[in-house]
Amino acid sequence: MGKVNPEDVGKPLSVGEVARRSGVAVSALHFYESRGLIRSVRSAGGQRRYGRDVLRRVAVIKAAQRIGISLTTISAALAELPEGHAPTVADWTRLSTAWRADLDERIAQLTKLRDQLDDCIGCGCLSIEACRLRNPLDELSEQGSGAQLL
Repeated sequence: MGKVNPEDVGKPLSVGEVARRSGVAVSALHFYESRGLIRSVRSAGGQRRYGRDVLRRVAVIKAAQRIGISLTTISAALAELPEGHAPTVADWTRLSTAWRADLDERIAQLTKLRDQLDDCIGCGCLSIEACRLRNPLDELSEQGSGAQLL
């Protein structure tokens, strides 16, 4: 990386500059903007310009997506942050703490699914009547095989 030009500090970034610096495709940035995750203003020539805070917002979005947080949840969380300011360490701590319970729940579900998969490997049936993996929560199977609601 080169030296920072003092004249560039505070200067809005083009979509190409944000893409290059964040490692996110221009199309993804446009998508994030359409979903309200990031914001831009238009230059006199109609081009998108982003505040430098968008780089930290994009980093938060990518980190949250990597752990499986939905864009809807990310959007709601970012909407609580002050507009035009980069998320701080305290902001990230608050967001990640809130997402931790969801992540722990998904880990527990995946662990249970993995353990049930071992049963299927043992029996090999994948029976629609009895398989907890293929047909979870099938309460009607207790009444016998075949259609029960006809």
